[in-house]
Amino acid sequence: MTFSPLPLPRADLLFDPVFLPAAEADVLLAQLIRDVSWEHRNIRIFGKELPQPRLTAWYGDPDARYSYSGLAWEPRPWTLALHSLRQRIETATGTAFNSVLLNYYRDGRDSMGWHSDDEPELGQSPAIASLSLGATRRFRLRPRAGLDLPPFGLDLPTGSLLLMRGPTQQHWQHALPKTARPIGPRLNLTFRQVYSP
Repeated sequence: MTFSPLPLPRADLLFDPVFLPAAEADVLLAQLIRDVSWEHRNIRIFGKELPQPRLTAWYGDPDARYSYSGLAWEPRPWTLALHSLRQRIETATGTAFNSVLLNYYRDGRDSMGWHSDDEPELGQSPAIASLSLGATRRFRLRPRAGLDLPPFGLDLPTGSLLLMRGPTQQHWQHALPKTARPIGPRLNLTFRQVYSP
């Protein structure tokens, strides 16, 4: 496991493109698609209720309640596979996590819009560990208003781990855009530390 810093000003990003071997990532992808209790929920955007363009699930410790875009999440109990991943990622990053948000992108039409993970429950300088499984997708970052910096893009292959921490969420937004290319399924697991009010 070797993390490399990414050259993004006003951010703290570490990246390991091969955190998990490809064969192990493939087994995990199939297992999680099969076993996770996926939901297709609506989110509120500019006052409108719209279906999320992906499937989602929230797992964690009993008090790891979380809300964003008008959604309130009660954590499901850790599965054996997710608990094991949490321990490995905590060891690799030196960071404690009490929850994980899973996003299932079934094909290139599924996506994630521009946002920052800056909800109050995550604290002022959250650390978020993002594990990718399945098809490689292009992860994009753009500066928030008032920051005159160029956007940044990064391919996230299967088994890769991206750690976003420090001032990253204060100064940058990120997204996973749609793609017209024929592309297979992808899972993204973002491990977080949620603080009770």
